[in-house]
Amino acid sequence: MEEEKVWIQRVLAGDQEAFACLVGAYQTAVYNLAYRMLGNAAEAEDTAQETFLKAYTRLKTYDSGRKFSSWLLAIASHHCIDRLRQRRLGWLSLDELPPWRWLSSSSQPEEVVIRSQERGEVRQLLAQLPPHYRAAVILRYWHDLSYREIAEVTETTESAVKSTLYRARRMLAQGTLAHQNKQMLSLAQRAVAEG
Repeated sequence: MEEEKVWIQRVLAGDQEAFACLVGAYQTAVYNLAYRMLGNAAEAEDTAQETFLKAYTRLKTYDSGRKFSSWLLAIASHHCIDRLRQRRLGWLSLDELPPWRWLSSSSQPEEVVIRSQERGEVRQLLAQLPPHYRAAVILRYWHDLSYREIAEVTETTESAVKSTLYRARRMLAQGTLAHQNKQMLSLAQRAVAEG
C-alpha cells in the first residue's frame, strides 16, 4: 500500500498525525486479533494500545520489505501470547459481546440466538488450544494471512505453520465431537428422566 509507506516515512520524520493514520487503518485488525486470542474485550483494548505503542517506539526496526500489517500483527500476537503465559491458566473467561451488536432488522430472534451460541462454542474451542495454535488459526482464518505471512508473524517456518494448523484443526474437530457427544448424552439423560 503506497499510502501506508508514505505514512511510515512521515512518522519516522516525526509526524505524529501520520501515525494516527496508521492506527486508524489497523486498529480493528489488531483489536480483533487480541480479542480472539485473549477472549476479553478490556484486555484486547489494552493489548491494542500496547501494540501501537510498541510499533511507534520500534518503527525504525520495521523492514519495508515485509508487509506492515504482518509486522504489526506479529507484535500483537507476541504480546497476546505473553499475556496468556502470565495467566498460567488453561481456560479463558470468554465474555460474550453484547447481543445487540449482532442484531439486524432482518434477523429473526431464533437466528440471533443460534449465531450467538455458535460464536460462544467457537470461542470455547479456541480457548482450549495452546496459544501458538490459537494464534495460527486466528491469523489464517480471521485475518486471511498466507502460510508465509503467518510464518513471518510467528517467527517460524511455513512447514511449521502448516503442521501447527493441521494439529489445531484436529484439536478443534476433536473438541467439536466431544461437545456434540456431551450434548447427545445430556439429551438422552433428559429423555430417560422424563419418561
